[in-house]
Amino acid sequence: MYVLNDICYAGEMNEGIKVTEAKPLRGGMMLVTFSTGEKRLFDTTMLQGSAFAPLMDDNVFRNPVLFHGVITWNNGEIDIAPETVYRDSFAYDSMEVSSAIDRL
Repeated sequence: MYVLNDICYAGEMNEGIKVTEAKPLRGGMMLVTFSTGEKRLFDTTMLQGSAFAPLMDDNVFRNPVLFHGVITWNNGEIDIAPETVYRDSFAYDSMEVSSAIDRL
């Protein structure tokens, strides 16, 4: 855990990595773009603890807000460090993701 600009983050500090876009998909998945330009898939259903329970509500899940490169939901009540999102996300085939987005 570390603190940067009065924000407490879980995990190890990874200088400069931020989320620049977070697009909700089906089934709790998100297409996340990082400040490195890399796009990855992140499964929010794997998040543990009661703090993440509101993400099961589709109205909450589908309305992420980026705050200083961090994905937040529910007026900032829920957040997850970009380093954690990157570490726990998956590489993907861009054609597969395009198909998933088109079906929304």
